[in-house]
Amino acid sequence: MTTFQLLLLIVAGGVFYLFFKQLFSGNHPKRGVDFEAKVADDQIGGINRPDKTFSTPEVQPTRMEQLLKMTDEAVAQDDFEEAKKALGSALIIDENHTEVLQKMGYVCMQTGEYEEAKESFEKLLLLDESDDMAHVSLANVLHKLGDEEGAEKHHERAIALDPEYAPHHFNYANTLYDLGRKKEALLGYTKAYELDNTLEEAEKMMKELGSDNE
Repeated sequence: MTTFQLLLLIVAGGVFYLFFKQLFSGNHPKRGVDFEAKVADDQIGGINRPDKTFSTPEVQPTRMEQLLKMTDEAVAQDDFEEAKKALGSALIIDENHTEVLQKMGYVCMQTGEYEEAKESFEKLLLLDESDDMAHVSLANVLHKLGDEEGAEKHHERAIALDPEYAPHHFNYANTLYDLGRKKEALLGYTKAYELDNTLEEAEKMMKELGSDNE
Protein backbone atom coordinates (compact mmCIF):
# COMPACT_ATOMS: atom_id res chain seq x y z
CA MET A 1 0.00 0.00 0.00
CA THR A 2 1.42 3.34 -1.04
CA THR A 3 1.54 6.41 1.16
CA PHE A 4 -1.19 8.07 -0.95
CA GLN A 5 -3.51 5.06 -0.58
CA LEU A 6 -2.93 5.06 3.15
CA LEU A 7 -3.85 8.74 3.31
CA LEU A 8 -7.10 8.12 1.40
CA LEU A 9 -7.99 5.28 3.77
CA ILE A 10 -7.49 7.51 6.80
CA VAL A 11 -9.65 10.32 5.28
CA ALA A 12 -12.42 7.86 4.35
CA GLY A 13 -12.35 6.40 7.84
CA GLY A 14 -12.72 9.91 9.33
CA VAL A 15 -15.69 10.73 7.10
CA PHE A 16 -17.50 7.51 8.02
CA TYR A 17 -16.79 8.12 11.70
CA LEU A 18 -18.31 11.64 11.62
CA PHE A 19 -21.32 10.42 9.59
CA PHE A 20 -22.22 7.62 11.98
CA LYS A 21 -21.59 9.84 15.02
CA GLN A 22 -24.10 12.40 13.71
CA LEU A 23 -26.56 9.68 12.70
CA PHE A 24 -26.75 8.13 16.16
CA SER A 25 -26.53 11.37 18.13
CA GLY A 26 -30.22 12.25 17.54
CA ASN A 27 -29.37 15.83 16.50
CA HIS A 28 -30.32 15.44 12.84
CA PRO A 29 -33.74 16.75 11.58
CA LYS A 30 -36.60 14.27 12.02
CA ARG A 31 -39.34 13.72 9.47
CA GLY A 32 -42.86 14.21 10.77
CA VAL A 33 -41.93 16.72 13.48
CA ASP A 34 -43.84 19.99 13.02
CA PHE A 35 -42.40 23.42 13.42
CA GLU A 36 -43.47 24.89 16.76
CA ALA A 37 -43.72 28.65 16.99
CA LYS A 38 -42.01 30.01 20.09
CA VAL A 39 -44.10 33.20 20.21
CA ALA A 40 -47.54 34.15 18.89
CA ASP A 41 -46.21 35.92 15.79
CA ASP A 42 -43.32 33.49 15.02
CA GLN A 43 -43.09 32.76 11.32
CA ILE A 44 -41.86 30.07 8.97
CA GLY A 45 -40.16 31.33 5.84
CA GLY A 46 -39.55 35.05 5.89
CA ILE A 47 -38.32 37.30 3.13
CA ASN A 48 -37.31 34.52 0.76
CA ARG A 49 -40.53 32.49 1.18
CA PRO A 50 -43.37 34.82 2.27
CA ASP A 51 -45.82 32.10 1.24
CA LYS A 52 -44.55 30.05 4.16
CA THR A 53 -45.57 32.49 6.88
CA PHE A 54 -48.33 32.12 9.44
CA SER A 55 -51.33 34.45 9.10
CA THR A 56 -53.75 35.55 11.79
CA PRO A 57 -57.13 33.86 11.18
CA GLU A 58 -59.94 36.24 10.28
CA VAL A 59 -62.34 36.76 13.19
CA GLN A 60 -65.78 35.55 12.14
CA PRO A 61 -68.80 37.65 13.21
CA THR A 62 -71.09 36.19 15.83
CA ARG A 63 -74.61 35.11 14.92
CA MET A 64 -75.94 38.18 16.76
CA GLU A 65 -73.70 40.47 14.70
CA GLN A 66 -74.84 38.78 11.50
CA LEU A 67 -78.52 39.26 12.41
CA LEU A 68 -78.01 42.93 13.29
CA LYS A 69 -76.24 43.47 9.97
CA MET A 70 -79.10 41.74 8.15
CA THR A 71 -81.54 44.03 9.98
CA ASP A 72 -79.67 47.19 8.98
CA GLU A 73 -79.48 46.08 5.36
CA ALA A 74 -83.20 45.27 5.28
CA VAL A 75 -84.14 48.62 6.88
CA ALA A 76 -81.95 50.44 4.33
CA GLN A 77 -84.10 48.83 1.63
CA ASP A 78 -87.35 49.57 3.50
CA ASP A 79 -87.90 45.83 3.84
CA PHE A 80 -89.25 46.01 7.38
CA GLU A 81 -90.78 42.55 7.36
CA GLU A 82 -87.40 40.99 6.63
CA ALA A 83 -85.83 43.19 9.30
CA LYS A 84 -88.42 42.00 11.79
CA LYS A 85 -87.63 38.35 11.02
CA ALA A 86 -83.93 38.94 11.68
CA LEU A 87 -84.70 40.75 14.93
CA GLY A 88 -87.04 37.97 16.02
CA SER A 89 -84.21 35.48 15.59
CA ALA A 90 -81.88 37.79 17.52
CA LEU A 91 -84.31 37.97 20.44
CA ILE A 92 -84.33 34.19 20.62
CA ILE A 93 -80.57 34.39 21.23
CA ASP A 94 -80.86 37.21 23.79
CA GLU A 95 -84.30 38.50 24.74
CA ASN A 96 -82.76 41.39 26.71
CA HIS A 97 -80.38 42.68 24.06
CA THR A 98 -80.91 46.45 24.18
CA GLU A 99 -79.88 47.20 20.59
CA VAL A 100 -82.20 44.50 19.27
CA LEU A 101 -85.12 45.80 21.36
CA GLN A 102 -84.49 49.36 20.17
CA LYS A 103 -84.42 48.28 16.53
CA MET A 104 -87.50 46.08 16.97
CA GLY A 105 -89.42 49.02 18.42
CA TYR A 106 -88.38 51.20 15.49
CA VAL A 107 -89.29 48.57 12.89
CA CYS A 108 -92.70 47.98 14.46
CA MET A 109 -93.33 51.73 14.41
CA GLN A 110 -92.62 51.73 10.67
CA THR A 111 -95.05 48.85 10.08
CA GLY A 112 -97.75 50.40 12.27
CA GLU A 113 -97.55 47.63 14.87
CA TYR A 114 -97.68 50.07 17.76
CA GLU A 115 -98.54 47.61 20.52
CA GLU A 116 -95.48 45.52 19.68
CA ALA A 117 -93.35 48.67 19.52
CA LYS A 118 -94.70 49.67 22.93
CA GLU A 119 -93.67 46.29 24.39
CA SER A 120 -90.12 46.69 23.08
CA PHE A 121 -89.67 50.18 24.51
CA GLU A 122 -91.26 49.27 27.83
CA LYS A 123 -88.86 46.34 28.13
CA LEU A 124 -85.95 48.65 27.41
CA LEU A 125 -87.04 50.87 30.29
CA LEU A 126 -87.32 47.88 32.61
CA LEU A 127 -83.69 47.14 31.78
CA ASP A 128 -82.60 50.78 32.12
CA GLU A 129 -85.05 53.41 33.39
CA SER A 130 -82.55 56.18 32.57
CA ASP A 131 -82.57 55.45 28.82
CA ASP A 132 -83.82 58.80 27.49
CA MET A 133 -84.12 57.50 23.92
CA ALA A 134 -86.39 54.69 25.10
CA HIS A 135 -88.56 57.25 26.93
CA VAL A 136 -89.00 59.47 23.88
CA SER A 137 -89.63 56.46 21.64
CA LEU A 138 -92.27 55.16 24.02
CA ALA A 139 -93.81 58.64 24.17
CA ASN A 140 -94.16 58.68 20.38
CA VAL A 141 -95.77 55.23 20.42
CA LEU A 142 -98.22 56.17 23.17
CA HIS A 143 -99.18 59.28 21.19
CA LYS A 144 -99.98 57.03 18.22
CA LEU A 145 -102.07 54.82 20.52
CA GLY A 146 -103.98 57.81 21.91
CA ASP A 147 -102.48 57.65 25.39
CA GLU A 148 -101.69 61.36 25.58
CA GLU A 149 -101.12 61.43 29.32
CA GLY A 150 -98.54 58.65 29.06
CA ALA A 151 -96.92 60.28 26.04
CA GLU A 152 -96.55 63.59 27.86
CA LYS A 153 -95.04 61.87 30.92
CA HIS A 154 -92.37 60.08 28.90
CA HIS A 155 -91.56 63.16 26.78
CA GLU A 156 -90.94 65.11 29.97
CA ARG A 157 -88.86 62.30 31.42
CA ALA A 158 -86.67 62.19 28.28
CA ILE A 159 -86.10 65.95 28.49
CA ALA A 160 -85.28 65.72 32.20
CA LEU A 161 -82.68 63.04 31.49
CA ASP A 162 -81.02 65.02 28.66
CA PRO A 163 -82.27 68.64 28.54
CA GLU A 164 -79.58 69.66 26.03
CA TYR A 165 -80.71 67.22 23.35
CA ALA A 166 -82.70 69.26 20.84
CA PRO A 167 -84.73 66.39 19.28
CA HIS A 168 -86.37 65.67 22.66
CA HIS A 169 -87.84 69.17 22.73
CA PHE A 170 -88.78 68.91 19.05
CA ASN A 171 -90.60 65.59 19.51
CA TYR A 172 -92.51 66.87 22.49
CA ALA A 173 -93.47 69.98 20.54
CA ASN A 174 -94.82 67.77 17.74
CA THR A 175 -97.05 65.94 20.21
CA LEU A 176 -98.28 69.20 21.73
CA TYR A 177 -98.99 70.57 18.25
CA ASP A 178 -101.08 67.50 17.37
CA LEU A 179 -103.06 68.05 20.57
CA GLY A 180 -103.79 71.63 19.59
CA ARG A 181 -101.61 73.09 22.35
CA LYS A 182 -99.86 75.42 19.96
CA LYS A 183 -98.47 77.97 22.42
CA GLU A 184 -96.71 75.19 24.33
CA ALA A 185 -95.61 73.65 21.06
CA LEU A 186 -94.07 76.97 20.00
CA LEU A 187 -92.01 77.03 23.18
CA GLY A 188 -90.78 73.52 22.43
CA TYR A 189 -89.83 74.30 18.84
CA THR A 190 -88.07 77.48 19.98
CA LYS A 191 -86.07 75.58 22.59
CA ALA A 192 -85.12 72.90 20.08
CA TYR A 193 -83.91 75.52 17.60
CA GLU A 194 -81.92 77.33 20.30
CA LEU A 195 -80.09 74.10 21.07
CA ASP A 196 -79.56 73.14 17.41
CA ASN A 197 -80.05 75.79 14.72
CA THR A 198 -79.69 73.16 11.99
CA LEU A 199 -83.21 71.90 12.76
CA GLU A 200 -84.88 73.52 9.79
CA GLU A 201 -88.24 71.92 10.57
CA ALA A 202 -88.21 73.53 14.03
CA GLU A 203 -87.50 76.92 12.46
CA LYS A 204 -90.33 76.37 9.98
CA MET A 205 -92.79 75.54 12.77
CA MET A 206 -91.66 78.56 14.78
CA LYS A 207 -92.48 80.84 11.85
CA GLU A 208 -95.82 79.12 11.27
CA LEU A 209 -96.91 79.33 14.89
CA GLY A 210 -95.44 82.81 15.32
CA SER A 211 -97.53 84.10 12.45
CA ASP A 212 -100.64 82.51 13.96
CA ASN A 213 -100.15 84.59 17.12
CA GLU A 214 -99.79 87.91 15.27
